[in-house]
Amino acid sequence: MSLHDDAVRVLTTYEGQPELRRTYLDHLAAHPDGMWKACEAGHLTASALVIDPDRGRVLLTLHRKLNMWLQMGGHCEPGDATVAAAALREAEEESGVSGLTLLPGGPVRLDRHPIPAPCHWHLDVQYAALAPSGAVEAISDESLDLRWFAYDEVAEVADTSVVRLLEETRARL
Repeated sequence: MSLHDDAVRVLTTYEGQPELRRTYLDHLAAHPDGMWKACEAGHLTASALVIDPDRGRVLLTLHRKLNMWLQMGGHCEPGDATVAAAALREAEEESGVSGLTLLPGGPVRLDRHPIPAPCHWHLDVQYAALAPSGAVEAISDESLDLRWFAYDEVAEVADTSVVRLLEETRARL
């Protein structure tokens, strides 16, 4: 199964956000290259909110290009077998935390947001990744900073998409 086919499968079984889900599926139907950064009409991305439920906190990255506190995530790569694997890879690369596991049940949310030209849209498939006990983070070159935030601090530093992702993740826990 190709990564494109996996994305269609994941989105077809995802039960939330029906209108946005349809937008993603329509995009993939119209763009066979819709998984890749080269697709200028927009492309799917994969991300994961790294969460430590035992300590009531999440790990956010201060994105180097956007200068915003965000969950870990980014572009799919040819070696990614599934969208979930892409999200987990991105989370591990950007957090430096090994031993992350995705929260069962598939994506937590979808978030479509504009990006600068030449591309126009990121269609983000958002997961949650559980940090192992004693997780130690390590900043990557994609980040200006990397920091744990208590659940109630997230709304003070991050935009509404991250806040909604945290709310949905906590509801699933």
